[in-house]
Amino acid sequence: MGEIFHNTERYWAVDGLPNNFRAHPLQLEQSSDPSNSIDGPDHLRSASSLHETKKGNTGIIHGACLTLTDHDRIRQFIQEFTFRGLLPHIEKTIRQLNDQLISRKGLSRSLFSATKKWFSGSKVPEKSINDLKNTSGLLYPPEAPELQIRKMADLCFLVQHYDLAYSCYHTAKKDFLNDQAMLYAAGALEMAAVSAFLQPGAPRPYPAHYMDTAIQTYRDICKNMVLAERCVLLSAELLKSQSKYSEAAALLIRLTSEDSDLRSALLLEQAAHCFINMKSPMVRKYAFHMILAGHRFSKAGQKKHALRCYCQAMQVYKGKGWSLAEDHINFTIGRQSYTLRQLDNAVSAFRHILINESKQSAAQQGAFLREYLYVYKNVSQLSPDGPLPQLPLPYINSSATRVFFGHDRRPADGEKQAATHVSLDQEYDSESSQQWRELEEQVVSVVNKGVIPSNFHPTQYCLNSYSDNSRFPLAVVEEPITVEVAFRNPLKVLLFLTDLSLLWKFHPKDFSGKDNEEVKQLVTSEPEMIGAEVISEFLINGEESKVARLKLFPHHIGELHILGVVYNLGTIQGSMTVDGIGALPGCHTGKYSLSMSVRGKQDLEIQGPRLNNTKEEKTSVKYGPDRRLDPIITEEMPLLEVFFIHFPTGLLCGEIRKAYVEFVNVSKCPLTGLKVVSKRPEFFTFGGNTAVLTPLSPSASENCSAYKTVVTDATSVCTALISSASSVDFGIGTGSQPEVIPVPLPDTVLLPGASVQLPMWLRGPDEEGVHEINFLFYYESVKKQPKIRHRILRHTAIICTSRSLNVRATVCRSNSLENEEGRGGNMLVFVDVENTNTSEAGVKEFHIVQVSSSSKHWKLQKSVNLSENKDAKLASREKGKFCFKAIRCEKKEAAAQSSEKYTFADIIFGNEQIISSASPCADFFYRSLSSELKKPQAHLPVHTEKQSTEDAVRLIKKCSEVDLNIVILWKAYVVEDSKQLILEGQHHVILRTIGKEAFSYPQKQEPPEMELLKFFRPENITVSSRPSVEQLSSLIKTSLHYPESFNHPFHQKSLCLVPVTLLLSNCSKADVDVIVDLRHKTTSPEALEIHGSFTWLGQTQYKLQLKSQEIHSLQLKACFVHTGVYNLGTPRVFAKLSDQVTVFETSQQNSMPALIIINNV
Repeated sequence: MGEIFHNTERYWAVDGLPNNFRAHPLQLEQSSDPSNSIDGPDHLRSASSLHETKKGNTGIIHGACLTLTDHDRIRQFIQEFTFRGLLPHIEKTIRQLNDQLISRKGLSRSLFSATKKWFSGSKVPEKSINDLKNTSGLLYPPEAPELQIRKMADLCFLVQHYDLAYSCYHTAKKDFLNDQAMLYAAGALEMAAVSAFLQPGAPRPYPAHYMDTAIQTYRDICKNMVLAERCVLLSAELLKSQSKYSEAAALLIRLTSEDSDLRSALLLEQAAHCFINMKSPMVRKYAFHMILAGHRFSKAGQKKHALRCYCQAMQVYKGKGWSLAEDHINFTIGRQSYTLRQLDNAVSAFRHILINESKQSAAQQGAFLREYLYVYKNVSQLSPDGPLPQLPLPYINSSATRVFFGHDRRPADGEKQAATHVSLDQEYDSESSQQWRELEEQVVSVVNKGVIPSNFHPTQYCLNSYSDNSRFPLAVVEEPITVEVAFRNPLKVLLFLTDLSLLWKFHPKDFSGKDNEEVKQLVTSEPEMIGAEVISEFLINGEESKVARLKLFPHHIGELHILGVVYNLGTIQGSMTVDGIGALPGCHTGKYSLSMSVRGKQDLEIQGPRLNNTKEEKTSVKYGPDRRLDPIITEEMPLLEVFFIHFPTGLLCGEIRKAYVEFVNVSKCPLTGLKVVSKRPEFFTFGGNTAVLTPLSPSASENCSAYKTVVTDATSVCTALISSASSVDFGIGTGSQPEVIPVPLPDTVLLPGASVQLPMWLRGPDEEGVHEINFLFYYESVKKQPKIRHRILRHTAIICTSRSLNVRATVCRSNSLENEEGRGGNMLVFVDVENTNTSEAGVKEFHIVQVSSSSKHWKLQKSVNLSENKDAKLASREKGKFCFKAIRCEKKEAAAQSSEKYTFADIIFGNEQIISSASPCADFFYRSLSSELKKPQAHLPVHTEKQSTEDAVRLIKKCSEVDLNIVILWKAYVVEDSKQLILEGQHHVILRTIGKEAFSYPQKQEPPEMELLKFFRPENITVSSRPSVEQLSSLIKTSLHYPESFNHPFHQKSLCLVPVTLLLSNCSKADVDVIVDLRHKTTSPEALEIHGSFTWLGQTQYKLQLKSQEIHSLQLKACFVHTGVYNLGTPRVFAKLSDQVTVFETSQQNSMPALIIINNV
């Protein structure tokens, strides 16, 4: 045996490994990097020596010459050696030891134990471990009985005789304790516990307290931590095999201490695994103890093990909302990964710290950010020519990205105000967007002769998350593309971005049809294709949201794809926030110094709207495309700019103000087909076709009047001055849309760089308040483009109007039929004008300077109640009343309706006549007329079986209709800044029905009163088509002609006969059958009081037929028997249309009583 041991020792010496080498002989070969050593810095020297010795023996192969027969013989030798030599030897030794122990100690032990029991009782009190002396240094001789028992126990344990081994260990334990040999006692306790555990059938429970006592003895009394560690690990494995993970974890944690970081790390890691393997896993305790283990590994220099522990713990803490714990773990992972040169993992860990909603303090976040920038810079230096990596900060809200095509709006220059158009400063309004869309559709429909092309899409200059982004937007070459990117800084420290620009890809296309793809990731590489704006400095304060507007300037046609933004990310030392935008320029060179910055990019990826059209799309989650960042660059187009000069912001209701509009073509292409469309065409006009032909009179230019005026003499005041105009000249012809107004450009073309100023007249809306009026200017290129057919320019005008005048008017038939020329009769027009202004705009008083009429069939003839004072003044809250006589136009004046000719009649109250048939008076009249015509009119239902009845009703109703429009022109005297100004204006009243009051201002619709609910089905009640009394009363006009007083000698002749002429006038254009009934309707005393006691002589009933607009006279005689005052208005007139079977008869009563005075002579 000695020879064998000597040879073995010599063999290991030849292999070069000393017996005290602390590394495991089966350890894997170490890498050349010393930081990767598992054993830490303490064993670098030994590890290197191991590596060198193994290196020399890598080519030696042991046992290569053994044959299969040798293998069998070796196996047979081992088997025979075990069964014939080893086991019999062990049995013999156990027997001898047992005999020796019985012979040596049997007598003395029995005597000693009997004496002890006799004198001290049956139980000997055991001393506690703490009371015992430190006898770990006690040594037994080899032949001592205690060691013989221990040797016997070990042999029994080797041959798996665990029951006998336990008994021997238990006996030896008692002997060692009696002798206070604590090191031997602890070993016996440890082996007794293991033997009890390994006994088959478990006759006794596992004595865990044996292990606890042994561990405490090793640690506290013997001061041998290596044996304590061994005992703890063994006990923990025994407890884990019994599923007592909680006790095992507590045992492992109890041995951790500050004297050995490596041992504590191993024990904490094992304890963590105990927590995770429990029946109800304690996940958070597992993660917490893994963190502790990683910390102790890090202190022990075991970087890889520390990183592994932190990564395992991160799996538990991730996504649980424990942001501070996540930050700590990620920060540690980042540092450990950087130490191990795992730079990608380090960048990823620091990135997670920055992109989470961190709750750290500003100082801590600043440290995290600097750490990230430092690591990131080292990574980027490894591959400086590689692609730009993604940066985590600042956040980009991709869906909030807006794209604007075109130049920025020019600011106001003095009296010049540029059109508002579209800008990124405007908020999106769905209602306003729909209005602009309708206006564009309207003007496109007019240009294409009433048809909207199938390929028409509304123009979109600003694309956002609310616009339709399913198609590729169109941009024009040489016009900038502005991309607004929404940044947000989630940290409490400021971020400093430098050299911020867009990242793009461009496919240029030439006219030869060849496509060349050029991918540009650096915007400065190809400035001749796409020019890019670079923002040199961009500062985002802590927790601030801020937008950056970046521009691209396309110089070539093709397809552009905006990919993202590229910038340098850094932070500023010296302050957490910088207040004010003024601190940005040069802030990194003055008080604030840029600590560190790295170059990177962020992609702009916008998710389109969710599709929800087909069944498949509804049942799944699919998103459509969003192409707002993929514009198509098209050929050059004209570009219009519009400026408004002297454009007012406040007007009186109905006030007329003259302004100027300047149109400038700032492109290199001529434009044509300029039109303007608005929902409020009655608000403005460029003048009719006659406006250019009629120069302003000298008096108008002196007074700066917006109207065309002519000085009149005093003789022309009483009667009306007549003129005529066609609505076609003012763009209000039949079938035209008055909302679309062509702009009268000279030669209809605006050349590149040219500008033209045109007058524009404005009229304040009739309703007071703030009005938002939209103008849409439409224009085309002279050269037709396939992609873009037209362009538009928007302008929104805000006008605040205050109250001025309220005008109401009625028209009624005149009973006077004298001195009439022709047929059709006269009418009286009553006009009430009220000053409702309460000196809001400094208005002192209003002067009514002229009242004009406009109609195809009627005209004002003269003023009935014109007083000597011609000037009609109205102070605040005053009301004026006017009465005018209206007659039918002569046949030569009343042309056919198809000609759209209107007759204008002006009645003047001053010294100047405003020509109402010229611009701008006629323009605003025609526009108000067209807007009134657009309102829905009530139409009678037409049935085929009742066609004749409906025609009759229509003819009767037409008698009460009148086509007369009144225009009231006024001046207002305003005191402003100690200066007196004269404002002008006009109001319109449209009279349609005789006897019905009309207003110049829109009437408020009163809400209908609540009615009781009816819980039954209404019957189909046929609406009567019978005309009303008012309509029938206008069919026949009657007039009695008689002397106002009549003298008669009643003493000579008792009966007084008075001749009376009854004039009947047919107001309709059809033949009418008339029945005149002279009988009194009733003979009641009340009727006698009203009519008096007189009778009609002759026929009591007349039947007549009146032709169209015929006047017929009946000679009647009235008979009186007393003097007095009598009412002759008793004849009843019945009428019906001659060609109708249905008789519509109703009494045609005079509007006024016909009184006659009978005197006695």
